[in-house]
Order: sequence, then C-alpha cells, then structure tokens
Amino acid sequence: MKYLTAIEAKQFAEKWLPAWSGNNPELLVSFYSEDAFYLDPGVPGGVKGKPELLAYFRKLLANNPNWIWSQIEGIPLEDGFLNKWLAKIPVGPVTLEIVGVCLVQLDSAGKIRRNEVYFDRTQLLAEIAKFRQKDKKP
Repeated sequence: MKYLTAIEAKQFAEKWLPAWSGNNPELLVSFYSEDAFYLDPGVPGGVKGKPELLAYFRKLLANNPNWIWSQIEGIPLEDGFLNKWLAKIPVGPVTLEIVGVCLVQLDSAGKIRRNEVYFDRTQLLAEIAKFRQKDKKP
C-alpha cells in the first residue's frame, strides 16, 4: 500500500490533466491500466478496461476539445490521491469554471486503475441547453 504525497500527486496531475485537453484520447488512455475502472456523471455505472475507456474518451473529448483541467489540490489516499480540480469548459461563447473532485488510484506500474469523477453538473447542463436552443433558432 502506497500513499502519494501532495507533491507526488501534483507531479502526476501536471502530466495527466493536460491530456484531458486537445482531443487526444489515445494520449489520455495511456495513463490508465489495461483493467482500469472509470466513472463520471455521464457514465454513473462506469466503464471497465481500456477498450471501453478509449471508446468513451473518444466521444467525451471530441465534444470538449478545448476544455482545460488543472489541479487545485492533491490529498493523499491509499494507492493514490483525491484530486480536487478546476475545469474551464467552453460552451459556445461562455466558459464555465467548475470545481470537482476525483478519486485516483494507481497500480504498481503507476497507471490509473480506478478513477471516479464527481461534480455538480447543474450549471453545465443548463448552459449546454441554452446553447443548443440558440442553435435551433432561425
């Protein structure tokens, strides 16, 4: 059992979080183990294994190529850390700043074996709905 220090969590996040931007799902999935488990509010039941994870990341990143993720704080946990993050998510002309947390647990090779993402989607879903309504107007 290993606990990442706050400094180690920051160093890991500085490499991993930029992979969430720029629509490069192959780069992002390279941080995950072959049998990784991942969940977020869009897949509350989660996905398991790299093939499912890559399919999900391809869709998710294609819809959000310009979002930017950064770490606010890394809190040591067994085999990883709790990542408190800030996501800057463009929705049309508006960029939302959303704070959330995710559990990050690593395997013995330093790959993510479990990643659970939690945040309040209320503001994001409302802004997406407004943006889609503007697109539908003649």
